Amino acid sequence: MSTKISLTRYLVEQQRIDGHIPAQLRLLLEVVARACKRISQAVNKGALGDVMGSAETENVQGEMQKKLDIIANEVLIEANEWGGHLAAMASEEMEGIYVVPNRYPQGEYLLLFDPLDGSSNIDVNVSIGTIFSVLRKPEGTGVSEQDFLQAGIKQVAAGYCVYGPQTTLVLTVGDGVAMFTLDREQGSFILTEENVRIPDDTKEFAINMSNMRHWDAPVKRYVDECLQGTEGPRAKDFNMRWIASMVADVHRILSRGGVFLYPWDKREPEKPGKLRLMYEANPMSWLIEQAGGAATNGKQRILDIQPSKLHERVSVILGSKNEVERATRYHNEA
Repeated sequence: MSTKISLTRYLVEQQRIDGHIPAQLRLLLEVVARACKRISQAVNKGALGDVMGSAETENVQGEMQKKLDIIANEVLIEANEWGGHLAAMASEEMEGIYVVPNRYPQGEYLLLFDPLDGSSNIDVNVSIGTIFSVLRKPEGTGVSEQDFLQAGIKQVAAGYCVYGPQTTLVLTVGDGVAMFTLDREQGSFILTEENVRIPDDTKEFAINMSNMRHWDAPVKRYVDECLQGTEGPRAKDFNMRWIASMVADVHRILSRGGVFLYPWDKREPEKPGKLRLMYEANPMSWLIEQAGGAATNGKQRILDIQPSKLHERVSVILGSKNEVERATRYHNEA
């Protein structure tokens, strides 16, 4: 790319030239990006910054929190509460919503985030990330948890920041997917890829194979066919990839194609899945669709699901369109 385009310039052009986003949303996304830079710095310091290991506390999901989980959550709240762009925030790490304090002006947007996805990888120096989703607050005074319960199709912006060998911010405002790489010398995100597209077909799948004995029949059928390779019904060899960080797995799919499955299983049959609809599945599904892929819960499009609670869980199949459609068809046939 001959001319370096910063995230700020990209968003200004989305606002002024293309008319895809209003000024307040542009400013909000810049604040989120700055918060991600601060989280990236904390991640990069690792043991030198005393941020490794467990915080010895549990989040609302009943999961043990890492120190970086708490740090990332606090960074996102502190960065976004005073700008006047938000009415409230919701986080995977908090039980209820966080309403912008009265001492600050309230805006017209709602921000949801998974502050540090893949935190089991923190201590082993494997890629982790931040996922975020922006909704418009419904009209009316005040703000409540009910205001957040909007189907994913109503998102006005979504993205993630992956903290790996490079720090990369991936964003959609409903006009395709763009990737930005953090230039540490300049301290700014620089556009490195526009109009990201996922190939319709792939030879890679991502799933936690250790859970095979707990899967439902359609998932077993799909994976078994992939494993049979050229001699099986798919007539091609597949590779399996699994990083145990949704951000990293989705980033790989956006970069070169693939399919990611985190299905319902028999260990907790009362739960429709493990991933969180509002904080993980919705923003990732919109990114995938904007890049030409597909995302379902095995039966229906994820973005069409009407959430009933803030921490709702969901089964997820997303990535290259033809593979997602095949896996979904197997579920519907069953």
